Amino acid sequence: MFHDITLGCINLQNRLIMAPMTRSRAESNGHANALMAEYYRQRASAGLIITEGVYPAEEGKGYCRTPGIATKEQAESWRQVVDAVHQEGGKIVMQLMHCGRIAHPLNRHSEAPIVAPSSIKAKGDIYTEQGMKPFERPEALSLKDIHRTIESYKQAAKRAIGVGFDGVELHCTSGYLPAQFMATGTNQRHDQYGGSLNSRLRFVVETIEALSSGVGSDRVGIRLCPGNPFNDLHDENPKATYEALLNALVPHDLAYLHIIKSPVKTIDSLAIANDILSGKIIANDGFDAQSGNELIQNNQAAAVSFGRHFIANPDLVQRFKLNKPLADFDNSTLYAGGERGYIDYATY
Repeated sequence: MFHDITLGCINLQNRLIMAPMTRSRAESNGHANALMAEYYRQRASAGLIITEGVYPAEEGKGYCRTPGIATKEQAESWRQVVDAVHQEGGKIVMQLMHCGRIAHPLNRHSEAPIVAPSSIKAKGDIYTEQGMKPFERPEALSLKDIHRTIESYKQAAKRAIGVGFDGVELHCTSGYLPAQFMATGTNQRHDQYGGSLNSRLRFVVETIEALSSGVGSDRVGIRLCPGNPFNDLHDENPKATYEALLNALVPHDLAYLHIIKSPVKTIDSLAIANDILSGKIIANDGFDAQSGNELIQNNQAAAVSFGRHFIANPDLVQRFKLNKPLADFDNSTLYAGGERGYIDYATY
């Protein structure tokens, strides 16, 4: 894990990746701030930092206090974060996260509509500053809206690279918009973006094409988790969907494929990925120093990402390298706002 590696055109000093994690510390207008810059700076010894999900368009915002890059002003607010990480010798990519129907008007700074592939309301509730609220029924995207949304991803990626990010990652799981297009339970369209498997994949493939044309495929990654039911997502055959998408990604020669273990026992997401896109895989979910190192040694992954460990251990790379004990994170402060449980975790 401590050997360097190059993913696309991004040179990493080690293979310990900081996974994307929503922390809800952004300004209400979607701007990044000095607190976030310090949080990421503290963890810059990671081979690569993948930011929390960032909305590429105003209608892509789902949760309160999450950051955006939908405007030039939002993009400029990220420069302090990028500079802080680069000054420590780290690398950082931005995860682009359009939440689609997983949203609520109370979490929006604007009056942008809640949108999805089809007008199907998600089951459950979402947190707002006024407490838990049930999801609302989204508007089905028109063909014109779909093309505009794909373009918004491209422009967001160009803004990210413009303020110094080393790359971008498409968030394509957890029940958000790209996953909503792929899944049969959320996509009941009858045009070129719905119906057959290839049509359901079209939005994701065209978004990848747009990102690649905007910033270069060697700066683009994608995060997947086949069969992930989070946010009321259901697909009739997640294994087939996953395999078809991986095959569709082969010609695009992306920087990396970020894979989370599938919750479906019959899907070995890592094995399938290695059969189709070996050599560029970042593995995620439940690894420690030993299991992560073994995964890399056995050529099952090029790198391993860690989420919870990086929250409470800003010096995680050194702790792993020196075999030091790990601190536990405080679950109550994950989304609480402020410095506590965010930038006050000590180094060993």
